[in-house]
Amino acid sequence: MSAPRPRPTTTRPSSRRLWLGYAGVCTLTWGLFVLAGTEFQSGPWKIWEALLQSTMTLWAPMLLGTAVHPWMGWISRRSRPFWQLALLHAGAALLFSGVWLVLDYQLTQALFGTEHADAMLAQYILWRAIWGLIAYAALATGFGAVFSARRARSLAIAAAQAESALASAELSVISGKLNPHFLFNTLNSLIALTRKDARAAEQALLRFSGMLRYVLDSKRSATDRVGLQQELDFVRDYLALEALRLGARLRVTWTLDEAVLQDEVPPLTLQPLVENCIVHGIAPRVQGGTIQISAQRDALNGGLNLCVQDDGEGCDPAQLEAERPGRSGIGLGALRRRFALDYDGRARLRVHTQPGAGFRVDLWIPQEA
Repeated sequence: MSAPRPRPTTTRPSSRRLWLGYAGVCTLTWGLFVLAGTEFQSGPWKIWEALLQSTMTLWAPMLLGTAVHPWMGWISRRSRPFWQLALLHAGAALLFSGVWLVLDYQLTQALFGTEHADAMLAQYILWRAIWGLIAYAALATGFGAVFSARRARSLAIAAAQAESALASAELSVISGKLNPHFLFNTLNSLIALTRKDARAAEQALLRFSGMLRYVLDSKRSATDRVGLQQELDFVRDYLALEALRLGARLRVTWTLDEAVLQDEVPPLTLQPLVENCIVHGIAPRVQGGTIQISAQRDALNGGLNLCVQDDGEGCDPAQLEAERPGRSGIGLGALRRRFALDYDGRARLRVHTQPGAGFRVDLWIPQEA
């Protein structure tokens, strides 16, 4: 049994454009018929004769064309086998030609009498039938193309919305909680610190409180923006708490352009990248390692260039392309999709890594002028 196709969403503006286009095509066809039947050198009477003949010939198929539109809409709602489509179109084409002949005969009879209408029908019945088939084929093709375009657009919008919803859901996971291992390690470090240095423990608790508040404030929408300075302060607090556990094994260098500190970024953009560096590049090594964080203005386009890198072991780039478990780690897949969709697809995320050569993520985020 054939599955129903998604119905195209028809809005009033698009319908208005469709019928304006149809009226334009009809007017153009009528004008060409007038020109084809006119010999200007024969005087004005020939022009009036051509106008009358073109109107008498085309008024019926133009009127019937408005019925082909809903007919094609009905056909396009369900996938059908070829033989069924062929039978439906053959029957509709014959009906179109037959109704055209009937309407043409009735108008001629009303204007010129039955004898003249019978003579005209006998003279033009074959050609009118052929032209009816041709006219139906043209109308069915045109309206079918319109419905196909609408359906393709609806499917593209639905796919984009589904992809956006997936990215938003993944980002909500990132925004909704910090890594449980980080929370567990931080609480243990704070407990140990309270026994050694109560003042340092108090400062650490204040940092931890600030981080939780930032996370809760960021649980709004994937399209929200925060100042880069806020994001950097959050990352500093995160690194300070991780330093309670890692000590001198964790080294951080900052390269920040003060001109970009007020730029806007999506919340929790840098922290997942820094966390990846610690989990995969710093913590597993006895000697630890260095994380480099930079924020610079792009001189070519005025965007914001962000970079987070470590000097750890790195990984095979093919592992990231396949998105297998490993260095792709906490939030990197979601961030990759986020920066493929956010800012109308203009934001970029690029990963540079090789085994033994560290791990680097470059972000480019457009900024409003």
